[in-house]
This record gives sequence, C-alpha cells and structure tokens, in this order.
Amino acid sequence: MSEPGAVVRVHVTPESAGWGYSGLRVVELPAGSEISYETGPDETIVVPLSGRGMVVADDDQAELAGRRDVFSGVTDVAYVPPARTLSLATVDGGRFALATARAVAAHPFRHVRAGQVPVELRGAGPCSRQVHNFGTPDVLAADRIIACEVLTPSGNWSSYPPHKHDEQRADESELEEIYYYEVSRGGPAYQRVYGTDDRPIDVLTEVRTGDVVLIPHGWHGPSMAAPGYDLYYLNVMAGPGARQWLIRDDPAHAWVRQTWADQVVDPRLPIGGAR
Repeated sequence: MSEPGAVVRVHVTPESAGWGYSGLRVVELPAGSEISYETGPDETIVVPLSGRGMVVADDDQAELAGRRDVFSGVTDVAYVPPARTLSLATVDGGRFALATARAVAAHPFRHVRAGQVPVELRGAGPCSRQVHNFGTPDVLAADRIIACEVLTPSGNWSSYPPHKHDEQRADESELEEIYYYEVSRGGPAYQRVYGTDDRPIDVLTEVRTGDVVLIPHGWHGPSMAAPGYDLYYLNVMAGPGARQWLIRDDPAHAWVRQTWADQVVDPRLPIGGAR
C-alpha cells in the first residue's frame, strides 16, 4: 500500500506483532486520492474514522457515508473477504481503519449500514460507556475477525472489570486484541494490561490519538478517560478458536458488575446522537 499522498499512521500485522491472526492499518488519505492493495490471506473491515469513501473489492463495492469524526456518531463499514483486490477512494479526504484477521473461510462482501449497527450502553455510573457492535458475531458473518468501537465519557472507566476473551479455555486460545485510540481535544487517556503468574505482562501506559496497545494475552482493563477528555477506542480481535466473544472477568474484580444495578447510566450517553 503505497500511493502518493497516503499516510499510514498504524500498520500492525500478525508478523510484526509476533502472533498469528489480528492486524490493523490506519491510513490518512488526502482529497481525491485512492489506495489499492491485495488482501491476501486477510479478511478486512473498513471503518471510516473521519470522512467518507468508496470501497471496491473486485466485483463488489460499497459507498461508505462515514462520519465527521469518531465522536460524531455511528459509521457504516464494509467487510471484504480474503484474496481480493481492495481499493479505497475518497473525494473529500479522510482517515480510515482497516481491521484485519487471518482467515481460512471466505464470507461474502457486505456493507453494514449505520442503521444496522447495534449501539449498546454498557455499565453504569462511572463505568458507563457506549459500544458500536458493527463487527461482532451476531451482526457480521466472518471467519475470525471480531471488531467494535467504544466511546467513554471523560472521567469514566471502560473495559472494566478487567477481563480476558477466553472464558475458561486454555491460554493458547485467547483472542489477540488490538486497541487503537483517539482522544478528544488532544488529551491523554490510560490503559492497563496485566498477566498471570505463569504468563506475566505488566502495562500501564498513557495513550493519545493514534496510539495502539497490543494485548497478546492476560487481563486488560481499565481503559481510563481522563477528566475533560472523551475517549474512543477501536477493538480488533481474532484467534485460533471458534469466533466467539468470550468474556471472563478477573475474579478479584468481578464483583464490581453487581454494583451497577443500583446506579444509572451516565446521562452524557449516548455520545454523537446514537440510539
């Protein structure tokens, strides 16, 4: 993917991450530009972060209406199966995420329109957040990829309680997860990832717009939105097992979910007018 004017802000492949399945590109395209490349073994979900564009994959195409930015509402997306020539063109310019997973089976090209994307208000009180489930198993037919985006109002915690995506399977079948962040007003946010005694990992890092955190295994959360700065992140997940979004809370913190029954959802939600 090398086109005049295109800027690749993020490029994660299974090889660069040192794992087997999940990947992500984030590209900025100037007005009137286009990129084209072969998807190879990867299935892809094209997610407009800002702007609109036309996706063409051999004989299939979708005109993505997109959005002004990630805080302005739900976007439509396009699913592109592996072994296609994928082209993405934009008239006005924009920033686009290309979420990928190594696939075995090919599913049909699909345009998931914004009105078809379930919007979930998850948690309550200071754990309230908004989830756009455009690439989850109940919405999109795919081989391995699971993708969604989360909006967290300033001062709130999301991706909490800390959890894994393995339920009680063996560690080697955990989902590999990529977090891509954007933060309003150029502010900071924070991400925690930690492992187990036999598979240690210890991350507590500040993140800003354009940053990525890779989670090969272990408990992840919270994602912390600093006061004054709303937080967005795109989750991209894939793994060797069945395409299931299994969630297992860290037993030390699972009790926190029970406290939500006595709290209301943050009234600042939904962000961007989503319903």
